[in-house]
Amino acid sequence: MKEKLQIALALERMGVDVMEVGFPVSSPGDFESVQTIARTIKNSRVCGLARCVEKDIDAAYESLRVAEAFRIHTFIATSPMHIATKLRSTLPEVIERAVHMVKRARNYTSDVEFSCEDGGRTPIDDLCRMVEATINAGATTINIPDTVGYTLPGEYAHIISELMNRVPNIDKAIISVHTHDDLGMATGNALAAVQAGARQVEGTMNGLG
Repeated sequence: MKEKLQIALALERMGVDVMEVGFPVSSPGDFESVQTIARTIKNSRVCGLARCVEKDIDAAYESLRVAEAFRIHTFIATSPMHIATKLRSTLPEVIERAVHMVKRARNYTSDVEFSCEDGGRTPIDDLCRMVEATINAGATTINIPDTVGYTLPGEYAHIISELMNRVPNIDKAIISVHTHDDLGMATGNALAAVQAGARQVEGTMNGLG
């Protein structure tokens, strides 16, 4: 925990606006470290990660409520492969679950981020449906992760452009990107996405995370 707090304080000194510091429901240790950082940090918004599961959302809130400002970041898979094999569900069911959990998070804070896990491999029509629904539910940041490091800059920029042009309520949320470096394209993808309209780029310490 001491090292996590040192890193959080360093990020605060650097002027990082939002820092995601842990997954509170995952273990008592993670809950405690998120709570300690949330209590200590004053000039950055502290964020906790949560699956689209009620106990995750509630644990995130309980760990973050001591912060001066906080964000809950919830996520669920949206690609056909992940929906079928990981969730054993359907897209309409996943959208309904995401909407319910975003609304639950909004009961705790006005700052809610929603991530379309494996967004890079999600058909654009499906992605647009999910993004529109979760913004309507109250998400203020929409994150499109390249979860498996699959896309190239042109492809990633195209996804962001399509969302900007096709989702009618896109102006009510910040588009965020989350890139992986499996093909050495993380930075290139992030910059291409910013050119296409993304306004938040998620990074990590020392390439880990």
